[in-house]
Amino acid sequence: MAKYESLNYIDIESEYTAEQKGIRDSVRQFVDTDVLPTLQQAFRDEKFPDHLIPKIGSLGLLGANLKGYGCAGIDTVSYGLVMQEIERADSGLRSFVSVQGALCMWPIYTYGSEAQKEKYLPKMATGEMIGCFGLTEPDYGSNPGGMITTAKKTDKGYVLNGNKMWITNGLIADLAVVWAKLDGKVRGFIVDKGTPGFTVSEMKGKFSLRVSPTAELHFENCEIPAENILPDIEGLKGPLSCLNQARFGIAWGVVGAANACYDAALNYSLERQIFSKPLAGYQLAQAKLAKMVQGISMAQALLLHLSKLKEQGKLGHHMVSLAKMNNCRMALDCARDARDMLGANGIIDEYPVIRHMLNLETVNTYEGTEDIHRLVIGRQVTGLAAFE
Repeated sequence: MAKYESLNYIDIESEYTAEQKGIRDSVRQFVDTDVLPTLQQAFRDEKFPDHLIPKIGSLGLLGANLKGYGCAGIDTVSYGLVMQEIERADSGLRSFVSVQGALCMWPIYTYGSEAQKEKYLPKMATGEMIGCFGLTEPDYGSNPGGMITTAKKTDKGYVLNGNKMWITNGLIADLAVVWAKLDGKVRGFIVDKGTPGFTVSEMKGKFSLRVSPTAELHFENCEIPAENILPDIEGLKGPLSCLNQARFGIAWGVVGAANACYDAALNYSLERQIFSKPLAGYQLAQAKLAKMVQGISMAQALLLHLSKLKEQGKLGHHMVSLAKMNNCRMALDCARDARDMLGANGIIDEYPVIRHMLNLETVNTYEGTEDIHRLVIGRQVTGLAAFE
């Protein structure tokens, strides 16, 4: 089998520094050596490969773009390339890294007290402590402001009541960053594993993101100390800003999944003989490959530009919506075309395509569905909100 190389049709590699490519290549080697051999069985068994956590932590991949507290502090493009390589392996594994860094470490880093940062971030950076993010509820997904989970102030701290659903890392988490309404205003709380009144139940039967440990979180008169509230944020801006960080990583990550599908389809079509020549020699096959090259190349260019804006503090949330919407759809289309090119072989897990195709159905939906992001863009260009 040919050594994997990500698509470089528009010479995007020339825009990356030696350091950025070095970080990318170290993660690529980790994926090739340690991750890919585990995924077929992990996906079949619906089991998260938790034996990989210490290595992921030692490579500095958790909260990699944060500075201090044991975090790697890498630049934006390097962070994106990390997400790309991890998702080349599996979207569920990238979800683990994204949730840990963007949805749990980032809000503590940005909105937490110094005591909270010192307590949690160093151990989260190494993977000694795992976090999850509790926002979505059984009846409130695209409308997080409708949440009914509540927090009540008491003499000892706060009492939480409510339920959260579709929680990545929930089964393995040592803490949850939970969003609840306190006196009608959305606030963030850190809830430690083992806190009385806090329980977790597994969500089984998924045909997508099967290696991702997904759970429901339940809070029944769950008492937490006063120092566990995130002090520096109030309102929906808190959770939505976390999602913006995660969506940026997703937009990068799915390019890795698309690359994996393109690579599999290209190699397969060059080897598979149909009638008198390789599949790759036929017009319809070349048209599908060209479509993949088009989509991946455009996504690469978009991400590089947005990464520069992010470094300059000029990245708007509506730009992230464009990238998340565009790149997820592109990756899903690549997976579907690759599945078609592999024919019957496209539905067996000897090849990575069907696993990526199933995973990307979820990635295109979570953290803002494709339609929700279209409405965000529509509001930006018209000045009129088509949703509440």
